[in-house]
Amino acid sequence: MSSAIVLNLVNSIPVQNWTFISEDIIRIGRATDNHVVLFSAVVSRHHAEIRWSEVEGWQLVNISTNGTYISGEAIKTMNLTEGMIFRLATSGPKIQIKVGLDS
Repeated sequence: MSSAIVLNLVNSIPVQNWTFISEDIIRIGRATDNHVVLFSAVVSRHHAEIRWSEVEGWQLVNISTNGTYISGEAIKTMNLTEGMIFRLATSGPKIQIKVGLDS
């Protein structure tokens, strides 16, 4: 099981929470066909994906021209760790990942 938590930009207080039990790909973006839908002008319609790989484990993959950032650094693909926080675009929402998973 995994969960994605959207944090308040100012004080990092959780404002939304999603839980996923059996998905191998979790899609994040502004379009309503994503698993995690965020209404922000800087979030692309299809912004990022969290993907399960038997070899790499859970990975965060940027699919947006607006970028996905961890600690202020743009990433293309990064292995996820418990509690990791990433940001959609340079000024977009922050998302914290809980990956206590048994996939």
